[in-house]
Amino acid sequence: MQEITQVQLAPELDKPRVSTTPWAEAWRRFQRHRLAYWSLWLLSALVLVVLLGPLFYKVGINDIDFKARLASPTAAHIFGTDDLGRDLLARMLYGGRISLAVGLAAMLMAITVGVLVGSVAGMARGWVDSLLMWLTDLFLSLPQLPLLLLLIFLFREPLKAAFGLEAGVFILIVVVIGGFRWMPVARLVRAQFFSLREKEFVEAARALGASTTRQVLRHILPNSLGPVIVAATIDVAAAIIAESTLSFLGLGFPPDIPTWGRILYDSRDYMDMALHWALFPGMAIFLTVLTINFIGDGLRDALDPRRVL
Repeated sequence: MQEITQVQLAPELDKPRVSTTPWAEAWRRFQRHRLAYWSLWLLSALVLVVLLGPLFYKVGINDIDFKARLASPTAAHIFGTDDLGRDLLARMLYGGRISLAVGLAAMLMAITVGVLVGSVAGMARGWVDSLLMWLTDLFLSLPQLPLLLLLIFLFREPLKAAFGLEAGVFILIVVVIGGFRWMPVARLVRAQFFSLREKEFVEAARALGASTTRQVLRHILPNSLGPVIVAATIDVAAAIIAESTLSFLGLGFPPDIPTWGRILYDSRDYMDMALHWALFPGMAIFLTVLTINFIGDGLRDALDPRRVL
């Protein structure tokens, strides 16, 4: 009986063990979140259409066709036209680049500032931590929308004069939106640092003589990236909504530079006779934000080692 058992177990012992990296394991767990997985493909397709669409659909965003004013979707104008006869599909493809670029740039700014402030506060002790958290609480307590409107009113014209119309407004909106999105990231990173700096592997690195900078860059920060990546997806969605809100209020990009929010703002007086004008940019904003939120949910589950999928 002992020989039979050994013979049966031998092939299993001879099988090579397949080793997976943490990122490969996270991707496998992400794929099991079906909504997040298909949302990633849908968002990728949307981004490709926005980036590559103007190369194939070569209609000017300001080409006017008075004979087709407020026209419904047709073969000539797939998404219809606005009150001046401008093609909505061409304007949405152009505006999608700006809306997505604003979301990504504002997210990168918020994540960079938040990680920097959270890392310093998480590793420092005493008055430095207290000062940074006081600053974070101060920004959290500010009324965001009125302050956004005030900053745009004060700095819009100087930035236009310094960097040009489109670049000046883009920089202003990115800085304003990103400047009010770093606080949750800073608190999250600080909490992660407080937890990780007492772990055994950090204590071992410290005992081996690793400097504080090496402890942060080599050991603590890489293990804090999971929640930060999830927060980044949320910040992209929030930045796109904020830019759309500012454009809808008439305080974003000017009328000759279309964004999804600006197109939606321009359609407000024609919804009873040209519903398509508001429908398509509204659906683009809705699908983009929805897919990003689903991707964030999938990343949260995939990067959480305590969750079993």
